[in-house]
Amino acid sequence: MKKLLLISNSTMAGEEYLGWPRQYIKEFSDKNNIKKITFVPYAGVNLSSEGLDVSFKLYTEKVSGVFKTLGVDVESVHETKDPVKMVNDAQAIVVGGGNTFHLAAKLHETKLMQTIREKVLQGIPYIGWSAGSNVACPSLKTTNDMPIIEPESFDTMGLVPFQINPHYLDANPEGHGGETRQQRIEEFLAINREIKVLGLREASLLEIEGDKMFLKGSRKLRLFEHGKEPVEYDPGTDLSFLLK
Repeated sequence: MKKLLLISNSTMAGEEYLGWPRQYIKEFSDKNNIKKITFVPYAGVNLSSEGLDVSFKLYTEKVSGVFKTLGVDVESVHETKDPVKMVNDAQAIVVGGGNTFHLAAKLHETKLMQTIREKVLQGIPYIGWSAGSNVACPSLKTTNDMPIIEPESFDTMGLVPFQINPHYLDANPEGHGGETRQQRIEEFLAINREIKVLGLREASLLEIEGDKMFLKGSRKLRLFEHGKEPVEYDPGTDLSFLLK
């Protein structure tokens, strides 16, 4: 039975890191008896000017500091020469946010994309935020990130049958002449007409357990489908129909 916590964003302005979703992470961890997580830091490419190894180390330390307050230990796939074995032995998997293209590139390179998918389908709990939520979808095509690297494929884990656009914004900054987020999603739907896109606003998340899915947090979700007007759903709504 799949168990996923797909979070839009890690931090709200003026809050500590993983502040707003911490209660949900704790509830999810307690419910699934998680005492140790295997962390994937590959989306973190700009935490340090001293190279990716340092970035991954700093990112892991940052996440570890939060999870230790919840009574959960952290190991990171960048610390081992055999990340596939580490994931295969994992009690729970956590994929952090950052750049989705770099995350996908590293997941394909290390063979973790398929390994994580298989473990989650076997019932290993999965937590992802931002880019970590993007890669739970069929592809990375609804990320907001710059393509700083070309991954082997845009295909990702397909743990859910829809696309997520994390950090979804309704407004367009004053004086900005580019497309709104809704227009960009509509461009995606013009080409990918059969797939739904969920605009997941900041301070919101999706919790999935088996064939059940609920929207949690404090913001509404916006559902986009080709040829239809967007539909809004309130926090607490049962969205299980979107898993079918």
